[in-house]
Amino acid sequence: MNIPPINLFHRVAVLLAFALLPFANAEDRPNIILMMVDDLGYADFGCYGSEIETPHIDSLANQGLRFSQFYNTAKCHSSRICLLTGLYTYQAGNQALDRSVTVAEVLGDSGYATSMTGKWHLDDQPTDHGFQQYFGHLSGATDFFKGDDTFRINGEVWNDFDEDFYMTDANVDYAMEFIDNSVATGKPFFHYIAFNAPHYPLQAPKEDIEKYLGRYDAGWEVLREERFEKQKRLGMFPKDMELPKLPHHMKSWDSLSEKEREMESFRMAIFAAMVDRVDQNIGRLLEYLDEKGLRDNTMIVLCSDNGACPFERSRNTDIPPWKADSYYLYDASWATVGNTPFRHYKQTQHEGGISSPLIVNWPGKVANAGGWDDSPGHLIDVMATFVDVTGATYPKKRNGEKIVSLQGKSLFPVIEGKGREGHDWLYFQFGTCRAIRQDDWKAVSFYGHDWELYNMVTDRVEQNDLAKTYPEKTKTLAELWHKVALEVDKAPEKQRKPVNGKPAPHSQKSWHGTDEYDDWKMPQF
Repeated sequence: MNIPPINLFHRVAVLLAFALLPFANAEDRPNIILMMVDDLGYADFGCYGSEIETPHIDSLANQGLRFSQFYNTAKCHSSRICLLTGLYTYQAGNQALDRSVTVAEVLGDSGYATSMTGKWHLDDQPTDHGFQQYFGHLSGATDFFKGDDTFRINGEVWNDFDEDFYMTDANVDYAMEFIDNSVATGKPFFHYIAFNAPHYPLQAPKEDIEKYLGRYDAGWEVLREERFEKQKRLGMFPKDMELPKLPHHMKSWDSLSEKEREMESFRMAIFAAMVDRVDQNIGRLLEYLDEKGLRDNTMIVLCSDNGACPFERSRNTDIPPWKADSYYLYDASWATVGNTPFRHYKQTQHEGGISSPLIVNWPGKVANAGGWDDSPGHLIDVMATFVDVTGATYPKKRNGEKIVSLQGKSLFPVIEGKGREGHDWLYFQFGTCRAIRQDDWKAVSFYGHDWELYNMVTDRVEQNDLAKTYPEKTKTLAELWHKVALEVDKAPEKQRKPVNGKPAPHSQKSWHGTDEYDDWKMPQF
């Protein structure tokens, strides 16, 4: 896709705005590229166990540091809030961000050129929150081939879609355009790419889907086992660890009809193609950085906003997924593979919902390049890390009003191989799903049902509920969750209701089933 250049007037305005910032030599501090993918499961990158081809992402991991216990919030918008502010969701002011500052505001005030491409999914626009350049969509999801009416460029409506438009490609096209502008100012740059992929609708270029046709014919049991064996080879889990049985709400692959198996294999191929395309574009960006001589002084951070998405909302499947208006999803069956070996999915605060890949790549700065770190971390730590590595100052006030101090803790000591003092606790909440982790213990509630208790050292896959074995520990953690929700996060009262005292069903109607596939036929390639 050939993108039109930013108009000359805006380019001059941007350069003048940067010139008024405090001078800082770009070589004194690192450039930063922050990337977040959308609805990608813990095991969906090759370097986290997947069969999907992600060679460029894998190279970032092999030359950087991977985290095995890094957490998100299990939901799109709340993860973005935590990522951008270093605070928990309501603590930051929820989507309005009115109790916080963003990392773009903090780094911009310290002399960085700041820019963003991709999904916003919060109030206002990125240009209202410290991003000096922006291209993308304000919505929570979009058609990858034709976009929607929320696309903006630097605060203005953008609708210049052409026949070659594909959102994942456009994110990187404009990223390179913006970085060029930033480099021209002599300032270090901070660029944030919020990929909408592989969030539904599952849509990808035809040639990328063809690459994976037939790859998933063996079914989810086989693919899940293959991923888990690879994870053990990668050192993510002990070699003698057993893969939990399939959840009770899933059908076996062999129980499906031939048509159902063909359809299921096909829609997983679309998902794989979307992840592959993200990797291709990250490869383009890395090549660009090398050509510009920027790579050695650029810190790259890559994570996901939540676990794999289980919700079955497919429609328009008579339209091929390489065309606009198609609307494929997969359901909890392939999402179980995406989150191998963890339990549950997006929205829930079980490990499958909140466990994120995190890759940090920074040439010459990562002490254990190619290694793993297993200390627990959270998206709130990203802001603190960037403040630490850039020497920026986190403000005490915003627009004259006092703001909350950072909740996150810098990961820089971990990157340097020194370790860090961990969090006293990590708090999780979305809707009626909630959890809190303290030391080796985690208490979790599934959609408002009774608290469960798990030991994260011996049972991170959450198969052995110890709530009745250790009722006092369960009670202590539940009380801690409510204290944090009230006093720290300041969550609304409706989000702090007591659990209902009933055992969790560990299934949801929305995770399976649609009539959309009754007359489904394989698209013609």
